[in-house]
Amino acid sequence: MLKIERAFEAYLDGNNQVTILMPTMYKGPGHFKLQCGAQEWDMTVTNRIQMSEFIKYECSTPHAPILGVMYTVRNEQNVTTDLQVGAIIRTSEFDTLYSYDGNDLGITYSKQVSVCKVWAPTATAAKLRLYEQSEYTDIPMKREENGIWKAIAEGDQDGVRYTILVCINLVWHEAVDPYAKSVSLNGEHGVIVDLEQTKVGSPSVVPLQSYTDAIIYEVHVRDLTMHPKSGVMHKGKYMGVMETATHHQDTGLTYLRNLGITHIELLPLHDFYGIDEATPTAYNWGYNPLHFNAPEGSYASNPGDPYSRIRELKQMIASIHEQGLRVILDVVYNHVYVRETSSFEKLVPGYYFRHDQNGMPSNGTGVGNDMASERRMVRKFIIDSVLYWLSEYKVDGFRFDLMGILDWDTMNAIEQAVHTINPNVLLLGEGWDLNTPLPQEQKATLRNARRMPNIAQFNDVFRDTIKGSAFHSTDRGYAFGGSCNREIIQYLLTGSVGLKAGDNALFASPSQSVNYVECHDNATMWDKLWASNKNDTEEVRKRRHMLATGMVILAQGIPFIHAGQEFFRTKQGIENSYNAPDYINQLDWARKDAHAKYIAFVKGLIAIRRRHAAFRLSDAEAVRRHVSFPAAPDGVTVYQLYDIGSFDQWSEICVIFNPTEMEQQVRLPSVADWHILADGETVDITASSALIGNTLCVSPISLWIIAKSK
Repeated sequence: MLKIERAFEAYLDGNNQVTILMPTMYKGPGHFKLQCGAQEWDMTVTNRIQMSEFIKYECSTPHAPILGVMYTVRNEQNVTTDLQVGAIIRTSEFDTLYSYDGNDLGITYSKQVSVCKVWAPTATAAKLRLYEQSEYTDIPMKREENGIWKAIAEGDQDGVRYTILVCINLVWHEAVDPYAKSVSLNGEHGVIVDLEQTKVGSPSVVPLQSYTDAIIYEVHVRDLTMHPKSGVMHKGKYMGVMETATHHQDTGLTYLRNLGITHIELLPLHDFYGIDEATPTAYNWGYNPLHFNAPEGSYASNPGDPYSRIRELKQMIASIHEQGLRVILDVVYNHVYVRETSSFEKLVPGYYFRHDQNGMPSNGTGVGNDMASERRMVRKFIIDSVLYWLSEYKVDGFRFDLMGILDWDTMNAIEQAVHTINPNVLLLGEGWDLNTPLPQEQKATLRNARRMPNIAQFNDVFRDTIKGSAFHSTDRGYAFGGSCNREIIQYLLTGSVGLKAGDNALFASPSQSVNYVECHDNATMWDKLWASNKNDTEEVRKRRHMLATGMVILAQGIPFIHAGQEFFRTKQGIENSYNAPDYINQLDWARKDAHAKYIAFVKGLIAIRRRHAAFRLSDAEAVRRHVSFPAAPDGVTVYQLYDIGSFDQWSEICVIFNPTEMEQQVRLPSVADWHILADGETVDITASSALIGNTLCVSPISLWIIAKSK
């Protein structure tokens, strides 16, 4: 970047506030004037601070400088400098004056003309650059209202690469359009595309009645098909996922359909850093966002073709819909890969990211930057982007990575905008409380879940209580044989709403609780068991694994399963496999074949959940009306669903969780003809076996389900 030599520095930090930094040898009285053309205004010094490398003057001016207009500052010695844009961009006044509500940012294409609009209120000049091989043509942009710059490119620009250049503080910056719908190889340039050429018919899927009807299965596009036994030709590609839908082998999409899940949650598919798209042999989860509206090219059959990534992703989503499944996109609006080189920072330096009280970029995400979602144009971009994926790609849900970095006003604005278009879209996120300058009461965290009643959140209390801490490998949770408070287990099985209205519940309704024990982060449950339960036999570990998975599936709330969890997925002990080789991350389909009886058990539990609405109660009042926990032996939990005959084929269902290593005699709530749906080893959804009486002998480390006729 070009470095401008200045005699001194002057910054616009507020509407009428200018900060001047003079060299330490400056001995003048501190008389400064603000100039614009032939006009000039005297400024008043309100504060003088002697610092180690300069003298800081805080000044007020009777004239509020207009952004986009060149101003200079002159001292009493007639030495001048340009007035640079400073902290004013992080003020509420700036947001009020310069925010833009139009829905036409980026490129609006037609065969006759393409119109480019970009928001860059601090720029004094801007250009649209069109690339033709190694040559380019610049089209001057015209400044319009609220900091919008506009350029018109005559003729058919289909397939033309482009960037946007802005001049800010006398320096030109070249950026890829943040609203670019496709990009060139490795995201070097935006590409103008005609979306009419990418239309794909996507069949509609029967809408769910409630979030709690969902069963989410998290998978990475590459992981799903890379294994030699996947039976797929286009391994690691969008087309590979489609391919599995047309073959008879029980892998990939065919397998997922048969498992009984309702939603496939895909790790990030937006264009990300970490893989050379020309030779996509490396691996990455995708949490290094570059271009939020352009699909990742390494999953496309021809990454150099800007249409390939769009068409094939749309076709993949359509093929998932054809199987009766829904698609959730994992989206990463909390940070960018590198702040300094991001399009946001180039176009409006200092605006899109949070800064601490010293003016330094905050780092709550741990990757060097936090998106400032509370600012109007950041919020607008996120909402625009979500709605673009919803309308153009016909997805069925969004999972917000590190949602706790965002503010809950933004999340509720997203929810309202999304559900206005499609009320069946599932929204969920990670509500972790991270160290970002946003006040606690504004964060979209778990503690503020009640402020976002239509957004579900990952329940880390469920995760750590059932299997043990995700961050301490030897810690053992309830299913792993560790000691645990009985009331906490009962509370988690209610969807963390509690059995009494006065309880200090985490969520307002079970539809907010995403129950899980394993995801792409941290060790897989199988790997953790090898660390936490070293003295167990392999068979005992498998029983504990099934018990934990069963609790996820049967608890009130939204079950979330990590791909391969049902056949004991391992990553060879690697907890953070975001860039590990395929042999670590790929779904091992041979492992599926070796654990058929356990998959059948999980599949059976899923079928029971889907058949019996008592496991899918959608509000807290229903939970309190139909859930109870009868007395049970130490360590054992009896989870009773009662008075359910009005909406279920049974009048009562009892689930018994026994994590102990002993056979347990469990007294049932009543003497009756009980029908056995699960006996710790197998699931029989028809409940062909019966038990008469009020006592059940429960095998060690097992899960039983029994039901009573109406």
